Amino acid sequence: MRSDLTAYDAVIMDWDGTIVDSQPMNFRCLAEVLQLYGVKLRESWYRERLGTSVDGLLAELGVSVPLGDVLDRCGELIIQELPSLKAFPMVVEWLERAREGGLACAVASGGGGAVVRAGVEAVGLTHLFDVVVAREDAVLGKPAPDLFLEAARQLRVPPQRCLVVEDAEEGLAAARAAGMDVVDVRPYVTSRW
Repeated sequence: MRSDLTAYDAVIMDWDGTIVDSQPMNFRCLAEVLQLYGVKLRESWYRERLGTSVDGLLAELGVSVPLGDVLDRCGELIIQELPSLKAFPMVVEWLERAREGGLACAVASGGGGAVVRAGVEAVGLTHLFDVVVAREDAVLGKPAPDLFLEAARQLRVPPQRCLVVEDAEEGLAAARAAGMDVVDVRPYVTSRW
């Protein structure tokens, strides 16, 4: 990842798959909940859509299930699994370097706020973030720029002075649409997938 952060005043990081290796857990929990509604979620299909919101996934599947219930149940299952969650060491080191350099730091995730905040706490990173922006804090999810723009607004940093770190095509597109530089973390981290 870029080592020169002097062009920026803030770093905004995606959560799932960027800071933590949570995608396998997210898939298991969503698949388990959808099974209750008779919907089979294939892992290969899910992997191709990483970064897509749950409502976006459901729309692509063409199924009509109660979104609020699916999100609540999935969130409960994820919170139960948080003790097994691990952060990517290289990303944490990079984040610590950004903080030491005086940059403001935020999480901007399409996940639910309660789940993301519990995850940040579970992996011991609360002290590194000034702001956590989640699904309910923006009108539109990624690939719309809303989550990143809301994080910049809360940090009081102009979008062009923010660097986004992401792992999904939708997030990369959202960062660019927000007028922010972006680093694709995928070449630097190794998921369990």
